[in-house]
Order: sequence, then structure tokens, then C-alpha cells
Amino acid sequence: MTGNEAFAAATPVEQGGDARVGDVRLRLNQAYAATASLPPKAKAKLDSQGKMFVRDRVAMLFDEGSFVEDGRYANAMAGGALPADGVVTGRGSVDGRPAIVVANDPSVKAGSWGARTVEKIIRATESALREELPIFWFVDSAGARITDQVDLFPGRRGAGRIFHNEVALSGRVPQICCLFGPSAAGGAYIPAFTDLVIMVDGNASMYLGSPRMAEMVVGEKVSLEEMGGARMHCTVSGCGDILVDSDEEAIEVAKLYFSYLPSTWRDQPPVFHPEEPSVPLTRATVPEVESVPFDMHEVIDGLVDEHSFFEIKALFAAELITGFARLGGNSVGIVANNSAVKGGVLFVDSADKAARFVQLCDAFSIPLIYLADVPGFM
Repeated sequence: MTGNEAFAAATPVEQGGDARVGDVRLRLNQAYAATASLPPKAKAKLDSQGKMFVRDRVAMLFDEGSFVEDGRYANAMAGGALPADGVVTGRGSVDGRPAIVVANDPSVKAGSWGARTVEKIIRATESALREELPIFWFVDSAGARITDQVDLFPGRRGAGRIFHNEVALSGRVPQICCLFGPSAAGGAYIPAFTDLVIMVDGNASMYLGSPRMAEMVVGEKVSLEEMGGARMHCTVSGCGDILVDSDEEAIEVAKLYFSYLPSTWRDQPPVFHPEEPSVPLTRATVPEVESVPFDMHEVIDGLVDEHSFFEIKALFAAELITGFARLGGNSVGIVANNSAVKGGVLFVDSADKAARFVQLCDAFSIPLIYLADVPGFM
């Protein structure tokens, strides 16, 4: 039993005999219950969207029993209308390594931000900065609440401090974003500042202006997918790194990605048991005739530990392959031209894709392997 649960279960006499404490206990109990489960209507809505409850997402991320929450009772005096102010923040262990999570709760006003939401997120990022802890962003938010605008933005502890802290964390600790639903308006900057953006197909979206706003301003009708959907960002804009089919898959992919990285720029990545490559490299792997295109994935599979290649931006600028792998159990980065797509010619998108990945590897001291087969630039 946690300290909060024990306090809520105690009698007024056990707490000091003051009847006023009994009222506090009742309010605490009500606030805890409001955050612990979903009303039937909210659960039905999440189920219809194929989404997990935010606390189930967090539980899936962290090792069992390791999560310690911060600010669970935010808005406890508001009668349970805004449990935890729509965001779960705290820390725990991910495969034995400490990390922080910021997770929007879409069942509370569509995961929108209030004043306490912002304060909780700032506190989480400050902890990550102070203690150099990796941070997982579970984004599913409609943006800032219109009713709280005055309290959200002004001052040094306004919403802008979140983005400032994200930039300060960049290159110091891994920042991993699972985008489960919308990330609208200013909230769209959160995924943009992270190292990896995993997007759930059909649910995730990221945009500054909504389709309705675009229609009102320029008179053009566009769908949410065209404006900022998961598939568009993973194939056209490149803002999305990995496209997945479900919340569960997104969290599994996030944890797998984390396994290739150190906890901070000062550390080394975890070392795994070495494995033999899944296929042998032979003379036939690479055609002897230079003009014959081939799939560089076959070379990668014959070079790295079996099933260890983790590709990033596979659907974007596919003429260049980027991703992590293990060589003798150690993490390495792979940058490889792929002549099977557009002849392996480098375009603006593929050059940007390579540059961002190389910067990431440089920040965390991960060795790079280049597999070069490029006829030129466009």
C-alpha cells in the first residue's frame, strides 16, 4: 500500500482526531478514485478509438511496481472534474533504467492543457534536466484550453518553458515520443523537439492549424490525414519516424528504441549478448555489375547481429536507410544508400534524414557504419 492509499484508508482518530482531517481524507479518496479508473462513457469512447487508458500506457512502459507519480492530486479540490489536470507525470524504471514520463490523458477534456498541466510538465522536464534522466512523451492532446489561456502562457513558467527545457535536454538524454492521438497547435512542438516520433496510424496527428481553420482562412478543404495525419508525416513530411498500428505496439517500439541508447550522453548503451548475422554475406549479395540495383537491407542483415536492425524513417526518403543495430552485442548506427529505390540518388529529404540521424549518434557517442553506394546528388 502506498503512503497516499494508507492515508486515505485511515480513520480521523488515527490521523489525529480532527474531524476536518476526515474531510480531507474523503476528498483525497475521491480524488484518487477519479484518477484511478475511467467513467463508462469515457471508456467506451477510448475503446471505440482503439486507445488505451493513460494509466495502462504508463504501466506498460515501466517495470512493474517502479512507477512513482508526481502531482496526481492536481485539481483535487475541483470536485473531480479534471483528474490530475489531464496529464500523468512521474518516474520509474524501463528495463531497469530510470526514466521520466509525461502522458496526456485524453479522457480529461481531450487531454487539453490547463495551468496545472503546464506546471506538472515543467516540473517533469526540470527533473529530467537536473538528474539527467531520459524522458518519454506520451502525447494525446487537443492543445491548450481556451478557458485557461491567460494562465498558460505569460511568465517564465508559462507553456514556452516546456519547449525551452526540451531544447536544453536535446543531446543530453534520450527523448522519445509516442503520438497516440492529436498534437494540435503549440502542442505540436513537443514531438518536433524529441529524438524519435512514433505515430499510431489512424489516430495520431500533428498540426499547428486544424483542417477547419485552413478552410476558414484559405477556403481549401483538407482532411485531418492530409493536414497532419500519421501516415502523411511518416511518408511525406518526415516529422514521423515510425508508423505503428496500435498503442501497445507504439510502447513496445519505444522501449526497443531505448535499448540501443545510453541513459545520458555521459553513459554507454546497454551491451547485449552477441549473435551471428541472420544471413551470410556472399559474393552474390552485391551485384558485380555496378548498374544493377540491389536492396541494401540484405547487406545489413548479413553484417549485424541477428534481428537487431532497428530502422528509422523507413517510409520516408527510402533511397537512404538509417537505423540502429548491434554488432557483437554493441549498439551501432547504420547509414546506407539503397540503390533499389531511385537508384540510391541523394535528394534533399534523404540528406536531411542522414544528417539528423548522424547528429543523434554523435550526441550519444554511438559508432557509425556507412554503406556507401551513391551515384550522386539531385
